[in-house]
Amino acid sequence: MTTKTKTLGGCKVAMLAVDGFEEAELMEPKRALSEAGALVHVISKKHGQIQGFRHVERGGTVTVDATFDEVRPEQYDAVVLPGGVVNSDAIRTLPEAQAFVRAIDDAHKPVAVICHGGWLPISAGLVKGHTMTSWPSLQDDLRNAGATWVDEQVVEDGNFITSRKPDDIPAFNQKLIAQLEHRGRAA
Repeated sequence: MTTKTKTLGGCKVAMLAVDGFEEAELMEPKRALSEAGALVHVISKKHGQIQGFRHVERGGTVTVDATFDEVRPEQYDAVVLPGGVVNSDAIRTLPEAQAFVRAIDDAHKPVAVICHGGWLPISAGLVKGHTMTSWPSLQDDLRNAGATWVDEQVVEDGNFITSRKPDDIPAFNQKLIAQLEHRGRAA
């Protein structure tokens, strides 16, 4: 989705990722949010570049803007959790990533999750009672953690926005930007 007007000026969005992120699931939302006027920071456990993938093939890299110990969740209006099996499996075990997502959720700010990115909110204990979607292989994990899993392009449930796969990113971006615009008008 290309946004012509900068409707998210003053909005800050954190994207949490480590090596192994699904390239499209980080880069496309980052681009859409930036085009809408948001300031987007890639936050990771280390400085430098992190490696993306296009499914199982190496993709491009992205520069980390800050590490977990350099930022506070209250500085951000939303968090985006891209997938990628390697990224999602690794980041879910980081206490600082879990704490960041918990703080965003506690503040009732958007938690936007694509594909395998759902593992982090599962490990952070946040999905119980939510209706969510994901890559199909996560449906048992989500159900076992107390979520209701549905096979839909994008699902908005309170402050949670979830999507299944790269093909769903345009709808995911549209839903996230709309929620941030609505929150901006309500503030």
